[in-house]
Amino acid sequence: MKKNLIVDSCVDFNDYTEDIERVPFRILIENEEIVDENLDINELIRKMKNSTSQIKTACAPPEEFINKLKDHTDNFIVTISSQLSGSYNSAMVAVDSFREKFPESFVHVIDSKSAAAGETMIAMKVKQLIEENINTAEIIEQTNKYISKLKTFFILESLDNLAKNGRITNFKAMLANIMHIVPIMGEDGNGKIELKEKVRGKKKAFERLVDMIAEYNVDFENTVLGITHVDCLEKAEKLRDQIMARYPFKDVKIFKSSGLSTVYADDGGIVIAF
Repeated sequence: MKKNLIVDSCVDFNDYTEDIERVPFRILIENEEIVDENLDINELIRKMKNSTSQIKTACAPPEEFINKLKDHTDNFIVTISSQLSGSYNSAMVAVDSFREKFPESFVHVIDSKSAAAGETMIAMKVKQLIEENINTAEIIEQTNKYISKLKTFFILESLDNLAKNGRITNFKAMLANIMHIVPIMGEDGNGKIELKEKVRGKKKAFERLVDMIAEYNVDFENTVLGITHVDCLEKAEKLRDQIMARYPFKDVKIFKSSGLSTVYADDGGIVIAF
């Protein structure tokens, strides 16, 4: 049976992911609703920087997932962590509605328990398994196993968006900037974001991020690492080279951020997943 892969728009971009069917988030800046589809990221960054208000995001309604589903097909949907957004729940509502109309249809929704580079790596894994003609049950089993081992970390260039979104106070953001404190954030294993470490200075923060990889039991020769960058390709390439000099990863993929990842990580932000 044919197979169909659908993702929400927290999946980032490289040559391998560009043609995956996407259901876009909405980004709300001031009084403007921006659909996360074919965005000019530099223009989005400009609007974010100029905004003095909270920047909000909204997942797509179930109808937009339904429009991407296909009958007589094995459908797979990959979403951002259900702990970070309503996208997973929206997809599940879509599945229930679709099955009422097409009771013989198959749809499996995958909670990535991650975002940005992490969700992107999971989408790539599913796409690869589909292209290898792996059966549906095995795709689900291998993807779940992959998610259980995946680690995601990110370093923010700026704390402005966290402050605007109420995640931290303006005072804490200002103090961090003055003290040159750089937080290393990551998923907690259950799909939530937590503070891993605070490092003084960006250079030391990236050095520490590279060091942290050694603290995990990684089968390097069979593992691909992904890096999402928000308009900072040179920084991502430098980080890739530092990582490859230390660890024998099978490969390192670099992704350009989607609109949603841009809102999460902000201008100059870096997200890695392995």
